[in-house]
Amino acid sequence: MNLPRSWFPLIVGTTLLITGCGKMDDPITAAVKADKQAGVPAPGLEETKAIAEEGFIFGLPIVMNYAVMNEYAVDAKGSQFKAPFNQLDNTHRVATYEDTAVVTPNSDTPYSVVWLDLRAEPMVISVPAVPLDRYYSVQLIDGNTYNYGYMGSRATGPEAGDYLVVGPDAKVDKPAGIKEVFTSTTPFSLALFRTQLFQPDDMPNVEKVQAGYKVQPLSSFLKQAAPPAAPKIDFLPATTDGIKQNFFEYLDAALQFVPESAEDKPIREKLATIGIGPGKKFELKDLSLEHKAAVMLGMKAGDEKVDKFLASGIKKVNGWSIGSFFGNREFFKSDWLMRAAAAKGGIYGNDAAEAVYPITRVDADGETLDGNKHQYTITFPAGQLPPVNSFWSVTMYDGKSQLLIKNPINRYLINAPMLPSMKKNEDGSLTLYIQKESPGEGKESNWLPAPDGPIYLVMRLYWPKTETPSILPAGEGTWQPPAVVRVN
Repeated sequence: MNLPRSWFPLIVGTTLLITGCGKMDDPITAAVKADKQAGVPAPGLEETKAIAEEGFIFGLPIVMNYAVMNEYAVDAKGSQFKAPFNQLDNTHRVATYEDTAVVTPNSDTPYSVVWLDLRAEPMVISVPAVPLDRYYSVQLIDGNTYNYGYMGSRATGPEAGDYLVVGPDAKVDKPAGIKEVFTSTTPFSLALFRTQLFQPDDMPNVEKVQAGYKVQPLSSFLKQAAPPAAPKIDFLPATTDGIKQNFFEYLDAALQFVPESAEDKPIREKLATIGIGPGKKFELKDLSLEHKAAVMLGMKAGDEKVDKFLASGIKKVNGWSIGSFFGNREFFKSDWLMRAAAAKGGIYGNDAAEAVYPITRVDADGETLDGNKHQYTITFPAGQLPPVNSFWSVTMYDGKSQLLIKNPINRYLINAPMLPSMKKNEDGSLTLYIQKESPGEGKESNWLPAPDGPIYLVMRLYWPKTETPSILPAGEGTWQPPAVVRVN
């Protein structure tokens, strides 16, 4: 995440103030006194910077989720809008370069999406019977970006079923006919449905499965009168493109819909002292220029910590970074840095039991992948394809934006369902060609088009096997992804 260019003169000047000594103390003291005289009881500049740094790390997933919610369920005129709250949207295609609301989008499976508003009453999600050979999952994610529940091939099996989703304050006994109750920590929650697509002409069969997904209020499921509707909310408009410029404004807005917990109470109390979140004594915009610059410096420092964690805080295997960063509230245990890194690496990722995501930006020698400078290969030895109960894929992203890239053959990934059409080497191994230009007609079936610049590769292993060979535990398993090799 890069700061807008216009911030840097202010940041540089304030850095001198914050790090200076002797006579430079006077401007600091003057700035703090000026804030207090203006009725803005902000802490000192150093403390403000430290709070902003900690707040950025804590708030990054919350802000990213809030922006996606606005684009998907609130801004009906936006290009990324799906459907209003509590209405299911079935997408009859996989993601392309035109899908920009979520970084590192999955292009393996068509999505069905519903943003749940659980304030008035719980919601019931119903799934049909799905053939054993077709993977599907329903992932429940709340405003803290906790994965608090699953339905699907792995979690609940291929049978049809009805499941109840309740908000943080709901007190509901499990009704007859409901298989399981899932509790969100926030009143707004996302349900992501993934339905496996075998090949392009398989889409009609995917649509039949999607037609069996249903979302309805509990009162409708029980055939009872509906309770009063929840009050309308005027959400602060937010987009993923606007996060860099408006981060703390978005966090201020988002925290209204994320109830305080015992584990996040300390950081939220700190944020309130610099004008962010419920309980604040003033608005962030009322801070002096010096304090605002300290906030920006803290944000930048927090972002650098997140990047450092992504670069070094996980297992390195043949150049791939492998870790288990997604889970429920108990999984994170207040590790805000890991949660932020998970969101920045690819928000809405699955628990490791559901999917593991090796990622890389470097080749076998540790050099940055760049489609403008080099061509690359990935070779799976004979009999050593990724070990999964469902399927695997390797997806290409632009290294700067982490979005899918436009390319001449509209191919964003290579995955297991494509194996019958791919060519193996004489020894039975499988080579993928990673480059911006075609490797030639005889190799094009194995070609994954690259951008004209930095490359970001993500491998997805859906429902990874637990028996040997296995990628589990993530980064420590007996199966390892092969390195990306630069072609000279």
